[in-house]
Amino acid sequence: MAQRVYLDRKWRFNEKFDEEMISQPMKESTLINIPHTVKETPFSYFDEGIYQMVSAYQKSIFAPAQWADKLLILTFEAVGHCCDVYINGRHMKHHECGYTAFSIDVSDVLNFGEENLITVKVDSRESLNQPPFGYVVDYMTYGGIYRDVYFEVKEQTHFKSLFVQPSLLERVSTSKRTPKQIKMMKVQGILKTECILSENIYELAVDEHVFIKQYLDEDLLISQPVGGLEKVEDGYLLNLTTAPTTVKLWDVESPHLYQIKTQLVIDDNVVDEHVETIGFRSSEFRKNGYYLNGRKLKLRGLNRHQSYPYVGYAMPESMQRLDAKILKEELALNAVRTSHYPQSHYFIDECDKLGLLVFTEIPGWQHIGDADWKNIAVENTKDMVIQYRHHPSIILWGVRINESQDDDEFYTRTNEVAHKYDPTRPTGGVRAHAKSSLLEDVYTYNDFVHSGSNKGCSKKSDITSNDEKPYLVSEYNGHMYPTKTFDAEEHRQEHAMRHANVLDAIAGEPDIAGSFGWCMFDYNTHKDFGSGDRICYHGVMDMFRNPKLAASVYSAFSEMDTVLDITTSFDIGEHPACNRGKSYIITNADSVKMYKNDVLIKEYFPSDSKYENLKHGPILIDDFVGDAVEQDGEFTKGQAKLIKKALNDVTLGGFKITPSLAWTAFRLVVFHHVSPSKAVPIYNKFIGDWGGESREYKFEAIKDGQVVKTVKKAAVTKAHINAKISHTLLTELHTYDVAQVRITIADQNDNQLYFFGQPVSFEVEGPFEIIGPKVVSPMGGSTGVYIKSIGEDGDGKLTISCDGLEPVEIGISAECLIN
Repeated sequence: MAQRVYLDRKWRFNEKFDEEMISQPMKESTLINIPHTVKETPFSYFDEGIYQMVSAYQKSIFAPAQWADKLLILTFEAVGHCCDVYINGRHMKHHECGYTAFSIDVSDVLNFGEENLITVKVDSRESLNQPPFGYVVDYMTYGGIYRDVYFEVKEQTHFKSLFVQPSLLERVSTSKRTPKQIKMMKVQGILKTECILSENIYELAVDEHVFIKQYLDEDLLISQPVGGLEKVEDGYLLNLTTAPTTVKLWDVESPHLYQIKTQLVIDDNVVDEHVETIGFRSSEFRKNGYYLNGRKLKLRGLNRHQSYPYVGYAMPESMQRLDAKILKEELALNAVRTSHYPQSHYFIDECDKLGLLVFTEIPGWQHIGDADWKNIAVENTKDMVIQYRHHPSIILWGVRINESQDDDEFYTRTNEVAHKYDPTRPTGGVRAHAKSSLLEDVYTYNDFVHSGSNKGCSKKSDITSNDEKPYLVSEYNGHMYPTKTFDAEEHRQEHAMRHANVLDAIAGEPDIAGSFGWCMFDYNTHKDFGSGDRICYHGVMDMFRNPKLAASVYSAFSEMDTVLDITTSFDIGEHPACNRGKSYIITNADSVKMYKNDVLIKEYFPSDSKYENLKHGPILIDDFVGDAVEQDGEFTKGQAKLIKKALNDVTLGGFKITPSLAWTAFRLVVFHHVSPSKAVPIYNKFIGDWGGESREYKFEAIKDGQVVKTVKKAAVTKAHINAKISHTLLTELHTYDVAQVRITIADQNDNQLYFFGQPVSFEVEGPFEIIGPKVVSPMGGSTGVYIKSIGEDGDGKLTISCDGLEPVEIGISAECLIN
């Protein structure tokens, strides 16, 4: 039966490739493990040319004698970006895509019972004539063998490929069911499986020595002799269809997964076994929106790049899975777009487990190249579909180059390939212009119409060229309002409000299937983009996945965790002319009580939000006075009412005369005989923060009548380090593991100190390494660090230090399960 042998450990690496390396061991090299980047980079302000090189990887492997009669397939999950593979000096493969896997039959070139030399020539230059290259690209592309490498050892009689297609026997609807009911719901499902078997299967099948068995988890579905084979290009095709069986639905609320095990049995011996994880669900884009299991569902997602600080694309399984968890559990999303290329199976697998819907697409960014370039893109489409089609989370194939112009001949080919290799899913194609040629099943469009004070999105009818087809917004915001964690408060708040504005607008358009904001986190980009420091600050999180204020707008959709965020620090010096202006409560609570110096000012409810289409939209803080003026005793009830209005108007709008404020002042002076000379003393007494009594604001989130979360805003008296680690047990299976530590500097009330810039240092003890520098300066009061295992068992700790602050120690352990 097939065996997978990972080859991620102990490769030799040299930044310069030499022809001698094809057949001879490197004379000079660095010992590395996969995933690997050809060049670790600084966090910012570096030349993207430093990772553009022709480098070499080598590994010596011993091929056991018992492999001599086996089929041996060598697979690279991803090599950035063009590579040539040699074994024992013989050229085996030339591959021209940095984002898809490729496999090589090496059965005839290995020397059994001996050491064998694998050499990989890796070209990570951006002058390559292949997607996404040919013009500028708004993201760094890095280089290296950055996903797993492994052998598959098979019998000569084997499955060459399988495509398992689960479907529901009849249309179901979950529209009126609760998440708990959906989780328990059972329906009738069937499986159709296309098996392509090796060519030597035919004679064996004629003699009825060969059986196919298929299991749904542990339940046997099929046991039948192999017959009715159809000769195809790659071997012999066998179609299987199971009888209807009772299954649970895969849904965003309850992503139930099944293992489908298909066995090839010869004379009662299992010679090959193919295992896929699948889900039973109906997924439909209709002209009026997206439907999952018959329930209309508004897609709410963000775009994700696969990059990380310092190491680019080269992060192992745990970090890939963590991003999916952040999207689903912290940002409360139901969808993600893998911009602008296929991403790690570990990431997509975690989307399967969590119920996070995926829109994935072929590599590319705006530019369409020559005929050879297009041929590679068509091949990329085929590879993407075949390699990812078993993931139930994937609901849409992107078969256009992101934001490219129309090219009907080219895109006819990509659509045909996608539908040929997966007739079960629709195609889309991201464009940045309206009324484009529409060859795909879904019109996907980057809608950047919103600029702060105008409409949040365009109408479907104004954009799509065929109103009968579905419509999806694939990007919004992003470059329209780049925002750094260390930007002024008003800028950070505006960033959050723009995300809320678009979400609200799209929620109000019943014929828009949903939207994907740009983007999940900040990322390194080329000199042509970003802020000159090689960083694109478009994320709702920073590069270390620390949330910006805008992240709370998404988190407020959560049905699991209580969200309470206040968009202001109440420090008036943070605002021009000390005009505090508008500020908001972002929450998913039943209500929020606001106190000033422990005196209740006002209780806010979701209905107070101006965002009519959001269940929990941001709520404007419109009262800073409460009953304080009336209870002061100096003023009559009528005077107090007008003074309160004037004070709140000034707080929100600044010290400028508006018709409303002028009328209020006129009434106070003429009808209520309040002297204008009292205006400043009254303001200072009830609103102003200059000297005198310090003001503390407290916000209590109320759910089911109970206080479930509290936020306090007060003058900073003490700072400390907050550190959140992804996991403390680093487990090595076939390669190293990495733990992420997200760090913020906060005050005594756990409010992030956005302008804290004092250096933070890292020290690690035990069998671990720090990725990147050991001393960093927080940006916007936040930073992060990655801790890497080194192939040894043991305990240790990470110490995070900053002068003047208490150090933080985190205990960590490493467990190496496979050497």
